[in-house]
Amino acid sequence: MKKVGIFIIIMVLAMALAGSGCTEKEDSTPISENSKKEFEGRQLTVCSGAGLIKPMNELIANFENETGADVEVRYGGSAELFGILTSKECDIFIPGDYYYTRQAMDKNYVFNESVTNLTLHVPVIAVPDKNPKNISGLEDLANPGVKLALGDPNGPAIGKVSEAICEKAGILPEVENNTIVRTTTVNQLLIYVVSDEVDAAIIWEDMASWGEASGKLEIIPIPEEQNKIKTIPTAVSVYTKDPELAEAFNNYIAGDEAKENWEKWGFEPCDS
Repeated sequence: MKKVGIFIIIMVLAMALAGSGCTEKEDSTPISENSKKEFEGRQLTVCSGAGLIKPMNELIANFENETGADVEVRYGGSAELFGILTSKECDIFIPGDYYYTRQAMDKNYVFNESVTNLTLHVPVIAVPDKNPKNISGLEDLANPGVKLALGDPNGPAIGKVSEAICEKAGILPEVENNTIVRTTTVNQLLIYVVSDEVDAAIIWEDMASWGEASGKLEIIPIPEEQNKIKTIPTAVSVYTKDPELAEAFNNYIAGDEAKENWEKWGFEPCDS
């Protein structure tokens, strides 16, 4: 009887251990497919104006972290980005001026219903720290001996805008004569100013908040009646291979969560 009792106890213990082992195995089951992030393993190409590099880098990083998507970004001048769009290598098109988006809409390169205004782009005059030429307004850009850097009218949006501003002010011939360099991106204009290679340039106001500009330049506002304030839109390319992901990103950078980021980098977000 004692042997039978011991045998029964051993069997009970064995069953208990086996049960414990099953429980442990269930706890170590790999995470299910349903727990993956929404767009994990899916890719997107964003074509963005170079002047948006600071907020866009942060927005992309946040979007990737939240959704698991892999976002490649190509920065450049608006005309260059338009070329990339037409070559069908772009999912999201974000030029520095609505002019280029309108062209894309007219030529059916983007889904018109996807076009959403992100923020305003405000042109300003940037001069090196201490303002050696004592520039106080647009008219001073026409003074003899002033060295200017301007965006190429056929390159970044700021180039076409600067030309229009100077033409409106009646100083375009003098400004063109004073221009010693034309750049393919607005970022290059900032470099020319902070390195004291030029006396002034027309850039976007938000760039004054960049670390590269800190303590190295001064900003001179252009009166509203003389200025050409632009709107930056975003749109989904008709050539995108992943419309769902493209739409999600397009909505994200125009949404409430993104507004704080735009404001942080000196932009004024649009309401719609």
